[in-house]
Amino acid sequence: MRTKVSLIALAVSFAVHAQEIETITVNADLRNIELEQLPGSATVVDSQAIKDEGGEHFEQILDSIPNLNWSGATSRPRYFQIRGVGEQEDYKGAPNSSVGFIVDDIDLSGLGMAASLYDLQQVEVLRGPQGTQYGANALAGLIYVKSMDPSDEFESGLTATLAEDNQQTYGGYVSGAATDTLNYRVMVHSNQQDGFRDNLYLGREDTNARDELTLRTKLLWQPTDRLQAKLTFLHADLDNGYDAWTLDNNGFDTITDNPGEDSQRTNGASLNLNYDINDALALRAITSWSNTHATHAYDGDWANDDYWADRTCYGEPCVYVYNWSKALKRDTLSQELRLSSREAGRIFGGTTDWLVGVYANTLEEANYLAITEAYDASGSYFSDQSSDYDADSQAVFGQLDSSLGRWTLSAGLRLEQRDASYRDSTGEAFDTDESMWGGHLSASYQFNENHNGYVRIARGYKAGGFNMGLPKFLSDKTQYDTETLYNYEVGLKSHWLDGALTSALALFYMDRQDQQVEASVQEPGSGDFVLYTSNATDSNNYGAELELNYQVTEALQLHGSVGWLETEYGDYVLQLGEDSFRDLSGRELAHAPNYQFAVGATYRHDQGWFANVNLSGKDEFYYSDSNDSVSDPYQVLDAKIGYEANSWSLYLWGRNLTDEKYGVRGFYFGNEPDQGWVDKQYIRYGDPQQFGVTFNYDYF
Repeated sequence: MRTKVSLIALAVSFAVHAQEIETITVNADLRNIELEQLPGSATVVDSQAIKDEGGEHFEQILDSIPNLNWSGATSRPRYFQIRGVGEQEDYKGAPNSSVGFIVDDIDLSGLGMAASLYDLQQVEVLRGPQGTQYGANALAGLIYVKSMDPSDEFESGLTATLAEDNQQTYGGYVSGAATDTLNYRVMVHSNQQDGFRDNLYLGREDTNARDELTLRTKLLWQPTDRLQAKLTFLHADLDNGYDAWTLDNNGFDTITDNPGEDSQRTNGASLNLNYDINDALALRAITSWSNTHATHAYDGDWANDDYWADRTCYGEPCVYVYNWSKALKRDTLSQELRLSSREAGRIFGGTTDWLVGVYANTLEEANYLAITEAYDASGSYFSDQSSDYDADSQAVFGQLDSSLGRWTLSAGLRLEQRDASYRDSTGEAFDTDESMWGGHLSASYQFNENHNGYVRIARGYKAGGFNMGLPKFLSDKTQYDTETLYNYEVGLKSHWLDGALTSALALFYMDRQDQQVEASVQEPGSGDFVLYTSNATDSNNYGAELELNYQVTEALQLHGSVGWLETEYGDYVLQLGEDSFRDLSGRELAHAPNYQFAVGATYRHDQGWFANVNLSGKDEFYYSDSNDSVSDPYQVLDAKIGYEANSWSLYLWGRNLTDEKYGVRGFYFGNEPDQGWVDKQYIRYGDPQQFGVTFNYDYF
């Protein structure tokens, strides 16, 4: 294993020079606190870093964020893990997410694909439970994507990218003042490419294509100094293919006869009202709505009729057909009201800010699962299942923040009630109600103007749910319980060398109770799988995050990050068959690499020349809890050079310059009847080497 010491040394070996300290606001926090004052571990990737590192989609900045991993079960990341906690694949039953994913106050948790990087203000990743602010969908943490707000003055811009893989990316925005009190911003972005796969059987290069369109519109109304209203509309249409798997693990040359689909069409809107009632009180109201239609489908035999007919199964030419398709429709509507103190409303002698709020959410999701399969010459068999899930949640929450000299104390509590119902075509029906709670206690100490330390205890929770269509031997797993997580954390955020070097260090320990574990069971002699969720007794995760940013000179900036993670199950035995069990006690969790790192440099000359280079890497990790299949450790090198004028810029860039072949999702099961369905590792690989050119034009 690559030595962790050398990674940390690489990340911290930065020289020194003074700079003006920049403040970054964390929009996902209840009080929009500055990042350096936040009593918790968080990464904020600002607009300049997004532009410098480049990319079209949120996927392309993920590896720069410590202790954030993702599962490549879809064409774009939908399933995330923070500090080893999160989902890895599709589910049957309840759509409960461990990692919240919010775009401009629109909740897309569990749907994370709709995340274009164009015209963003910043991406925020808050690690650890966010139980006070966000409740049940933020057990492990939260990803918050914030786009640019409308500007007071007119501005506009265009971008165009041409690259290998037949990539064509175009975008534009326009922003300004419509009236004295109303500002607007409109952005459109389109990305099309073949998807790095050649289907040799069909003679096509686009069976894994990406065809992604994003439209964002914002209106900002400020009729008085006390009232502000922001209306955001999001339309994301991802019409992507999904042809990512091969029987021989070559990774990029497929032979399927029925390539899959991974589409998502989301319409969403949010209305954010801020009203300063008087000098003592402020009211904030956030209304959010979204509607999503998604289809995930794949050719499960990963080959074609001719391929199987050339092979022998039980003395006869093989017949193997397996097509899987799941269609989803989800509607969500939420309303949140917050009443908070302003300066004149502080309590306890003017030392303490307070905030109270109420929240209500309704979620309706319908799923339709269709499977076509054949294992002999008697013909194909079609089966389908449908399910409906409805959940209504209500919550009350509050927070106190006290400033006592060098100390800042914070306490928060959230109480949530959820009523859920589930119905499916097999006749299963459940109605449940749960009362859950979460919160935090933290204390920050300002050692001096350059060093701020904190300790934090947080409790998060994740609602229980249901499993659909289980075999009889799993009949006791039809429902699973609420999971809770306690996070204990200490950290230090510092400025060094007159502000030239900033650092953020966090050490954490996580205690998960009634942990929800994803499992899969393969039906003997077939490609059929049963997916289900069950509860482990407990597990423990601990580790650290270190982030550094160093302005060496006015032209040269260096940055680095390291995530260290150790995970271990308590006593847990996973049932895989009627008489088959798997003891996971003491084993590491899936998708939880022991280390992640990123180092990079940006050079920007006053004559306009620009260069950026980034190296990121991960340790090996288990792909699943159902087997011992592991990834290989890997490193990916990206670079970008160009010229920047006052209103335009031109860049030549390369991603994965060493053409590293790295796995982002893996399975270990039997999928070849001519081999007697023997278990074997299958891997889906990340994007290979790619070069391209990008032109930007901005008018201010």
